Amino acid sequence: MSTVTLGLLQHACGRAPAANLEKTLALAERAARQGAQIICTQELFRSQYFCQAEKHDSFRLAEPIPGPSSRAFQAFAKKFGVVVVASLFERRAAGLYHNSAVVIDADGKMLGVYRKMHLPDDPLYYEKFYFTPGDTGFRAWETKFGKIGVLICWDQWFPEGARLTAMQGAEILFYPTAIGWHPTEKAAHGAQQHGAWEIIQRSHAVANGCFVAAVNRIGIERPEGGDGIEFWGQSFVADTSGQLMAKASIEREEVMLVPVDLRKVDATRTHWPFLRDRRIDAYGDLTKRFID
Repeated sequence: MSTVTLGLLQHACGRAPAANLEKTLALAERAARQGAQIICTQELFRSQYFCQAEKHDSFRLAEPIPGPSSRAFQAFAKKFGVVVVASLFERRAAGLYHNSAVVIDADGKMLGVYRKMHLPDDPLYYEKFYFTPGDTGFRAWETKFGKIGVLICWDQWFPEGARLTAMQGAEILFYPTAIGWHPTEKAAHGAQQHGAWEIIQRSHAVANGCFVAAVNRIGIERPEGGDGIEFWGQSFVADTSGQLMAKASIEREEVMLVPVDLRKVDATRTHWPFLRDRRIDAYGDLTKRFID
């Protein structure tokens, strides 16, 4: 099979985790019935983006893996014969939590877990309070419909993660995401911020000759009051040359169906042989924090 249809689920999230799970499963079912073969959720879809404040009560939102949400998606994947990437707030042990994604094959088998490696600590994005940095490393999985890699939100700003995942043979990089504007900054900086977010991910597609799929949420969320975050949506798929194949709106709930031809990975990497021409003998300093 060379052509695979991706299903990206872009929507708003409410305050009730059970309702968010039910909604995401319903959108995933719509995608599957319309032909999606690999379905990806947005980041932390079971809740509003709670990292806007540091509150110990929010740890109650976490769940183990396997747990209720991952098992629900395993049953879903098996029923519809689709691959699923689902982003979860993982409770690994008492006092040990991760921002994670499960990868489930089309037979319902859980292939593995990716734990977010890069964690932000910015105004309204206080993830270091909640999450332990990932210890899975960067991974790629062979699924029924292609070899895929998964990274999460803040990971998307780091070319090293995309490169190391692509070097394991990933044909598609998925980025479950929750990113938006501070409403008070949108007029002055909004276009620049969004442009940088899109450009950096499209550059991963170019540099690695693979497809990139970014899945973001929509809506304004104020779980702790104040101005909150206005999530900018605009989920997209870029092809192996970084060209936009499809892009969602800023405000609308959408089930994006995007067919990709995996033969383009080999063709692109052959014509633009960046992997061949890498000077691995000269990159040792990448393991340093800074070169003085």
